Amino acid sequence: MKLFSSRADRRRGIAAAVGVAVLAVGLYVLVSRYAGFLTDQQALRAWLDGFGIFAPLVFIGLQALQVIVAPIPGQVVAVVAGYLFGSFWGIVYSLTGVLIGSAIAFSLSKRFGRSFVESVLHEDVVSRFDGFVDTVGIPGLFAFVVVPGLPDDAICFISGLTKWSLPTFIGVIAVGRLPAYVLAVHAGGEIANGRFRSAIAILALIVVASAVGYYKQEAVRDLVARIEPRLPF
Repeated sequence: MKLFSSRADRRRGIAAAVGVAVLAVGLYVLVSRYAGFLTDQQALRAWLDGFGIFAPLVFIGLQALQVIVAPIPGQVVAVVAGYLFGSFWGIVYSLTGVLIGSAIAFSLSKRFGRSFVESVLHEDVVSRFDGFVDTVGIPGLFAFVVVPGLPDDAICFISGLTKWSLPTFIGVIAVGRLPAYVLAVHAGGEIANGRFRSAIAILALIVVASAVGYYKQEAVRDLVARIEPRLPF
């Protein structure tokens, strides 16, 4: 199976991967020069300790906010959580924030309807995934959410327009998003422990998988739509 359907898609995929790498390096340089304490685990942890018992809530709130506003990929916040809190609590805080944000997005759509969804999402996203989310079913939603690089935050809003219940939706999101967040948090923990090669390998895997998922999202959507009706559950 071809990874990209055309040379243009392949060039865009390579450009995206290079762009992410350049952005990461540039961000590191800027932070090192103008906010050096952010690259010092002990200094950053001391700053965070200033929030006392509210420190985990700060990160949970940030993770929830990225689902609703989506200016930062959730995996980036998960890496920071692993860097500061370690693998176990990093996963707990990240997933808690993701579930809160997903529940809020879903509930807002339930409450305010289609006009609200169309006002917060790009019309192209709504037109491409509206019917898909409404008909694909819970197993199909899981298959779609588990692939990194797909518009899963947007799916949270669109899912609110379906007849699905909030507990069912949250259950699917919790299981579907867990693998990518486990990897991201683990990468943050590896950075904190000085195992940079391992962290880079994990982050590279996430970036490549996200780039492929992004540029093949139409193919993933069509594949899920074909397979879901044949599932025995």
